[in-house]
Order: sequence, then C-alpha cells, then structure tokens
Amino acid sequence: YCTIDPKKWLKTIQNAITNGRCVIIENLGADIDATLDPVLSRAIYKKGRNLYLKLGGEEVEYDVAFQLYLQTKLSNPHYKPEIAAQCTIINFIATEKGLEDQLLAKVVELERKDLEDKAKLLTQAAINYQIQLVGLEDELLERLANAPEDILSDVPLIEGLEATKKTAKEINVAVEVGKVTQKEVEQAREAYRPQAAEGAMLYFLLTK
Repeated sequence: YCTIDPKKWLKTIQNAITNGRCVIIENLGADIDATLDPVLSRAIYKKGRNLYLKLGGEEVEYDVAFQLYLQTKLSNPHYKPEIAAQCTIINFIATEKGLEDQLLAKVVELERKDLEDKAKLLTQAAINYQIQLVGLEDELLERLANAPEDILSDVPLIEGLEATKKTAKEINVAVEVGKVTQKEVEQAREAYRPQAAEGAMLYFLLTK
C-alpha cells in the first residue's frame, strides 16, 4: 500500500506497477484522468518473458500483484460507460433495508447464536453443493468427450456415469432439505426483525 503525493502521483503509480504494490486514489472527482486509461483497460502486453504497459508515455514493467483502488465521495458519480465495464464498482452507501438486515444478523447472533450459526452453515453447505454439482457435470462431460464410439462397451465409464448420477441425486435431495431448514431458520430470525428495524431507523434519524 502507498499513498500518492499529488505532484508525484504518476511516478508513484509507475513504481507500484513495477513492484506489485497496492495503490489507493482517494476523493476522485467527476472525471478520471485519461492517463490512467491503459491501467484501467489493462492494456498489458508481453515482451520476452515480462509483462509491460505504457503509462504517461513510458513503458512500465508490469507486476501481476499490482492493485489499484479508486475512491470517491460523490454520492452518484456518472463516469464513462467504459469505466463501469473496466472496473468493479462497489457502492458503500448504507440503505435502511441493508442496515436492517445486518443488524438482524447481529441481534440474532447475540440472542440466538445457534440460529445464526445454523444459517451460516446452511449458506456454506448450499455453496459447497453447487460446487460439487458443477464438478460432477464437468467430470461427466469429460468422460463422454473421451468415450469410445461404442459407449456401452466401456464398463468403467458406465459405472462412473451411474455413480455420478447417484451422487447428483443425493446432492439435490440435500439441497431441498437445506432449503426447508433455511426457511425455518429465517422464520425464527424474523422474531427479531422489529429490533433490527428500530436500530436502522435510529441510525438514519441520527445521521440526517
């Protein structure tokens, strides 16, 4: 991480790109300096064994560990469409509904830790199930792609397909059971919704 001196910002970024450092540019205005276009568009090219990009008219060696963060205090900035395509935009402005959901998780964690732990486990399990299903699908496609013309003569392939089918069925059953349990947990958590709503409302009353 490094901060930028307004008079030396270009040199700072060039050094960060070469050394694989993280740069945070704060308080951006409505326009982004066109000098940064090669960085934002990732105009990286290979020369020999190294990567390079041109910044400020100079060829700069590029380290893949380099990271750039742009921050603005503008509530609703309107940047060029290509900026939205080139960057991952995160809006940190709190909404009352979003804060309410976060406070609900905190309240439930304090009052009914078992419920919140169960909710987290169910979420993680759902993610793992999806990963497993994708892996099974990829494995199935690979086996079929490499199968001989007479598929029925390939006994290991048939057995593998049956095992994959069985596993996928078990995962789908587990997913459905998880959805039912998730709904039960969510219903139990809703008992603490009024406290979370009041907390969110109080926050916005105090900040206005």
